[in-house]
Amino acid sequence: MLADVVIRKARSVKEASRVLYTLSTQNKNELLGKINMFLQRETPAILKANAKDLSNAEKIKLSKVLIDRLTLDEKRIGQMIGGVEDVIALPDPVGQTFEKSQRPNGLIVEKMRVPLGAVGIIYEARPNVTIDASVLCLKSGNAVLLRGGSEAIHTNKKLVEIIKFALKETKLPAGCVEFIDTTDRRAVKVMLKQDDSLDVIIPRGSQQLIRYIQVNSSVPVIAHGEGNCHVYVDGSANLAQATEIVFNAKVQRPSVCNAAEKLLVHENIAGEFLPVIVQRLRGAGVKVKGDKKTRLIIKDVIPAGETDWYKEYLDLIIAVKVVKNLDDAIRHINRYGSHHSDAIVTGEEEHSERFLREVDSAAVYVNASTRFTDGFEFGLGAEIGISTQKLHARGPMGLTELTSTKFIVHGWGQVRGS
Repeated sequence: MLADVVIRKARSVKEASRVLYTLSTQNKNELLGKINMFLQRETPAILKANAKDLSNAEKIKLSKVLIDRLTLDEKRIGQMIGGVEDVIALPDPVGQTFEKSQRPNGLIVEKMRVPLGAVGIIYEARPNVTIDASVLCLKSGNAVLLRGGSEAIHTNKKLVEIIKFALKETKLPAGCVEFIDTTDRRAVKVMLKQDDSLDVIIPRGSQQLIRYIQVNSSVPVIAHGEGNCHVYVDGSANLAQATEIVFNAKVQRPSVCNAAEKLLVHENIAGEFLPVIVQRLRGAGVKVKGDKKTRLIIKDVIPAGETDWYKEYLDLIIAVKVVKNLDDAIRHINRYGSHHSDAIVTGEEEHSERFLREVDSAAVYVNASTRFTDGFEFGLGAEIGISTQKLHARGPMGLTELTSTKFIVHGWGQVRGS
């Protein structure tokens, strides 16, 4: 039965996590090196499996955005391999001690980083998550149960097969990485109830998927929310610089969560800046929506409704609003944004400092594109995802964010008197 398979794999991951907990950094890096070796060797087979998924995606008329996320080619596989190499080179957080202090009674108290344990990952579309999540979990001493989207089933099966090759080569339990290899959505329901085996679940996908998991899981959840990201062009901005930042944030890869979905422009420079940026965006195929003030400046802009300000488009669409000042921009972002990544383009240091302090998001930028919110770009190697919540971890989650802590206490016979 389906439930029995999921339960068995969750228990297998739990058992394997105890082995990984004690594994040396050298042994973990050896395992990741084997994964890379097999990724290189099996590239043609990966592309063949991915071609099956892409063919099925065309048949069911999957959106261009999802097809882009699903697609692998030699360049993207090369990026996956590079990501594994980056993780190998990173310091192992497991066993690190910090916050050491000595109490008046002589006790030495410090904290030690330890793995979370058995991690469940539920994700959609992107097969690269299979490798990124597995590698990060393994390096941080965690075993992982994967449940990928049905649209990538053939690619994910092949990638997990490669990881299993590496586990066998290094004589580690197969349960270090398990994969629920069914497209039956009932498997997710079962997985969410395995609180006796899984220590945490990390969902990556649509807001609908994440909300469902948060509501129905008896396992603690680290939520990775949508990216309704903003760029605010302040009245003192360098407009040439602002044009390049907005264009990059929207167009460079519109299907990802750190792409800009909203453009806010100070009313003092809107008349000069909007015609330039709208022409540039439209030249790249971007559909531009706008509020009333935007449409007074550019007559043929599509009206933006209230729901637009909340929406993550993940497409060549952007909504534009003319704001009175910095206060207006900050209020708008904190009300409508998803607390993912937001940027200000400004020439005033006071405005940049206020924006950094007052915008309540996981990543906040001054004079740079939101597209940098990424584990690789932040020096974390691959990322498990980008957390938009405030508990445990926020922003791109790398190795350190996949650990917890425990107190380590050294004594010399001390006993408590009262």
